[in-house]
Amino acid sequence: MLRFGDMVLDRERRELRSGSKSIPVEPQVFDLLEFLIRNRDRVVSKDDLVNAVWHRRIVSESAIAARINAARRAIGDSGEQQRWIRTVTRKGYRFVGEVREDAQLAKLPVRDDASPKSPQMNLARRQEITFCRTRDGINIAVASIGHGVPLVSIPTWLTHIEYDWQNPFRAPLWHFLAERLRLIRYDGRGFGLSDRDVAKISPSTFERDLEAVVDAFDLRSYMLLGVSQGAATAIAHAARYPDRVSKIILHGGFALGRNKRDSPHEPELAKALIAILREGFGDQNSALLRVFSSMFFPGASEQHIKWCANLLRMSTSVENAVKNRHASDDIDVVELLPEVSAPALVLHCRQDNVAPFDGGRRIAASIPNAKFVTLESENHVPLRGEPAWAKFIEAIGSFLLNT
Repeated sequence: MLRFGDMVLDRERRELRSGSKSIPVEPQVFDLLEFLIRNRDRVVSKDDLVNAVWHRRIVSESAIAARINAARRAIGDSGEQQRWIRTVTRKGYRFVGEVREDAQLAKLPVRDDASPKSPQMNLARRQEITFCRTRDGINIAVASIGHGVPLVSIPTWLTHIEYDWQNPFRAPLWHFLAERLRLIRYDGRGFGLSDRDVAKISPSTFERDLEAVVDAFDLRSYMLLGVSQGAATAIAHAARYPDRVSKIILHGGFALGRNKRDSPHEPELAKALIAILREGFGDQNSALLRVFSSMFFPGASEQHIKWCANLLRMSTSVENAVKNRHASDDIDVVELLPEVSAPALVLHCRQDNVAPFDGGRRIAASIPNAKFVTLESENHVPLRGEPAWAKFIEAIGSFLLNT
């Protein structure tokens, strides 16, 4: 909740209140108010408003002025006083005055209902999908939803920005984040809605895809979320763009891929996993796929295993899946860890079989002033319903709200 004067802008209920009185406000005016308040530390240009509130549609200046006036009327800021929304000549608008944020927002529960008819699934229909192009000519599919500070989620090795809203492994986290900020997700090259016909997938192309996304959205200050192999990409990007990355969240990450670790068994295990992947690709009845899935999620149900098989078929080809696994095994960002200056939250499950716990501890110890949270789970990412899940989202929510 955002409080100013006797007014409260309640994001969860999408209500504007003055004391105990609810003030009727159009959805677009609500979005405009929220955007101005969230960006109150700067002058917001008309182009900023068009991008954030009108989602880059063509809008006349008179339409923008009408919505600004409606917002002013709603908060009692009409006339020449401009107590809250100030016009900056030839520059735009700025929300002025003291604003207080209710920290309880981070502790709102995530609803369990994720059926296609539920309010949660409306998020999938409300997201805006666009495409951007990398420097080497690959089309990357990007989904954006929500308002406020942007958080860019870096893909793991299997993603589909449409189907992931129903994914039992990922959807609960997307729901949690989309209700609190501007969530930007994308499919890496070779996956989901991005170009499938790609010659090469490597750690450098992981970084190239991310750069294309943040440049396409003209992001100047943003947070990063890197899970599993995405953590290394987040680390490399944060080290190279310290003036742009404001915060970084890493979970289940590793700075060294299996081929780079100081163990003769790791490269052999990498080859074995790729062989299993080839043989069990997309077959929910495959015993090999069950072995593969159980490494990532020992606590997975039959439904989870079925989802793994379906996601493999929907998100990519076996060739691209193998290319991505090879790229993940060649990751090495150890030298970049001390160069990350953004506030960092590092989370890791203690019994993780995919990314060893010590790898997460090493990341946290090497990034200056990083906060490290241990999760008591054997899954690669906590599953909703297990005790570690509540600690997982509480830590993320608290980190996002605190400076």
